[in-house]
Amino acid sequence: MSVETKKTNCHYCGYLCAFDAQVEDGRIVDITPDPTRYPYDASILAGCRRWKMNLEMIDSPERVNHPLRRCGERGSGKWERISWDEALDDIALRLTTLRKQHGSGVVASMIGGPHTSFWPLHKFMSLFGSPNNMGIGQICWNPRIWMDAITFGWTVEADINELTNSVIIWGTNPAESDNSAFWRAIIRISKDDTTKLVVVDPRYTKTARLADLWIAPNPGTDCTLMLSMINYIIEQDLYDKQFVQDWCVGFDELVAHVKRYSLEMAAEVCGVAADDIRKAAEWFADSPAAMVSGRGIDQIGKNVLPTHRARCILFAITGNIDKPGSCLILDKSDFVEEVDLECTFDNWETLEKLSMNTGITPLQSYSGYAQIMRDTNKLNRRLPARYLTSAHPDLVLKAMETGEPYPVRALIVEATNPLLTYADTHRVYRALMGLDLIVVIDYFMTPTAAIADFVLPSAAAMERATFQAHGGVANIAYGGAAAVEPYYERKCDYDIFRELGCRLGQADAWMQETFEQACADTLAPTGMDWETYCQIGICSQPPRSYKHLELDEDGNPKGFGTASGKIELASSALESLGGDRLPCPADNRTLCSDAFIAERESQGWVHLPLITGGRKQPYNASMYMNNPAFREKYPLPVVEMSRSTAEKLGLKAGEGIVLAADNGEARFVVDIIEMKDDLLHADYGWWHPEWDVADGRLGGIWESNINTLTSCSLDQSEPMIGTWSYNALDCMVASDPTPLTTDAIDKGHIGNTRSAWCDKLSSDK
Repeated sequence: MSVETKKTNCHYCGYLCAFDAQVEDGRIVDITPDPTRYPYDASILAGCRRWKMNLEMIDSPERVNHPLRRCGERGSGKWERISWDEALDDIALRLTTLRKQHGSGVVASMIGGPHTSFWPLHKFMSLFGSPNNMGIGQICWNPRIWMDAITFGWTVEADINELTNSVIIWGTNPAESDNSAFWRAIIRISKDDTTKLVVVDPRYTKTARLADLWIAPNPGTDCTLMLSMINYIIEQDLYDKQFVQDWCVGFDELVAHVKRYSLEMAAEVCGVAADDIRKAAEWFADSPAAMVSGRGIDQIGKNVLPTHRARCILFAITGNIDKPGSCLILDKSDFVEEVDLECTFDNWETLEKLSMNTGITPLQSYSGYAQIMRDTNKLNRRLPARYLTSAHPDLVLKAMETGEPYPVRALIVEATNPLLTYADTHRVYRALMGLDLIVVIDYFMTPTAAIADFVLPSAAAMERATFQAHGGVANIAYGGAAAVEPYYERKCDYDIFRELGCRLGQADAWMQETFEQACADTLAPTGMDWETYCQIGICSQPPRSYKHLELDEDGNPKGFGTASGKIELASSALESLGGDRLPCPADNRTLCSDAFIAERESQGWVHLPLITGGRKQPYNASMYMNNPAFREKYPLPVVEMSRSTAEKLGLKAGEGIVLAADNGEARFVVDIIEMKDDLLHADYGWWHPEWDVADGRLGGIWESNINTLTSCSLDQSEPMIGTWSYNALDCMVASDPTPLTTDAIDKGHIGNTRSAWCDKLSSDK
């Protein structure tokens, strides 16, 4: 038998690290890291615990390998295996019938990652005529992209190098959230006495341990903290006067606005030392300096927009924009932009008419998108539309529940598990159980797949090509070829949506027969062919600085992409949509009503602030919990708290704890770490893949799932984008003598015991 070596890529995080796959008779028998292709760093895979899953999971007995159609009651676990033609014909017929009855908005979608391509689903939805694609944009990517575009005219990224004097890591923990080259850069910075490292996070994370300064603010007070830094920088004359004079508008208005945000005022609101705020402000004003932020400030509800606006203003007044060693304005892609791949403009009138966001989240809407693109089109750049107009889950769930403003009766779910990962699990479950059609495209029989009408097997890493382009907001794409044809009857998601779209009258828009052909055509404007891309693993251009000083055809500096051509410290664009010209902090979301608090307090419960969603290797949110080695190391969900908080609650490491809010309860075990006092951090996305999802427990989504407490209701969401909160919440807490269900441990599926692991938690502290 002949053995071939094929270049391919991992797909278990967004970095798509390169492999050489050994292929024998169409089956992958071994994989080895390939540091010659992007991301060009052997240490990344050397420190990664996930990459070997590519070989372990490609032929896992847990994989869904054939199209399945429900043949019993929803959630009963009764399926029939059918052919792809039968599955797609049936789905197309049902969608056609529903569209005739209720219009094209009748179907919604939910998508996640990183093991998928977003634009094929978005293209299918655009051509079908439905604006009701949901994702995690409002709590992950959209706030930063929107505020960058409104303030600078396009998006920015940190350019950390030997010139950088200081780095602020705000609300993210790269030691756990990924295993990237960026994390390696942070390690190098921590060893460099000339570069200051500041970490802003309520938890003393692995990243914070490397910092020169750790600041632990109260959840949701990040905007106040940033505004006080801005005020101090201005008062102490530390801002870049020439840059502000030449390239910023609204500075005098900003000066007046931030005067009330003194160090002392912010210290009291944020629960941090005034001197720490001063140090961070002085270090960041010593340009070049860079800041990297994450979901810690992407998921703070009403405060998300003002916090990201304050972040942009900090960059601007210190001159840390478009300068080497600070933050660079990104180039638009030389390859075909994602906004063209998703075909939104092909059906804009229908999509805008049916958009539920109109008038409710004025920025995250079709009219908001159109206005911002007009206001920021000086440099002829276009943001991806489907992400930034995606439907708000609260509105789509309401349409499922009530038929208002029109019925949503069908749902396509790809690479996500909304019964676990969407806010308010009880509400999501009720809404989905009432639908006429649910189609799930995934690797495994997730709890959401268990209540579907069709489960379609998705091709995984090494079975499909990869092309990561970050929505087209940067001039970089990376990935590579598949090593083998999909095993069994699995299909690439592009093929699924193309074949379904052709059955629904979209054939003229799906000219490329394969995803590889589509990617090759996407690359074509760059002059790079598909084979070269797969060989080197990346298509990009070196970043350029001072682009705003480059001359246009008339010999004038190009400036920034805003309507004024300058950085908009005070935003007329936001004001025209009903928002604030300058950032104003807001109240945090409350999950517990006054009556609920009073009731539980009378029973001995304690009311405390709550954050959730911090990443923990080797898991990624709700993913990879079916890996036995991972579960042996980390078998149960935890709530983290400081030692002082545990003592106040009368709890010890390893003991049971229950969190509750108006929507529901969730159970965990206690873990004691160094973090802010009187605050809880709960594991996010916990479930039990080893359980039978058809036994009524749906993989344990009711037991330790923090989303049984959360809410995405618009009444307490950020009003312009609709961001809800996972990182500035409240809950009621009590000890829990009822042991967590440990079927997998008790039956020997995990080589550990609950008591041994809990003893280790206690002994480690």
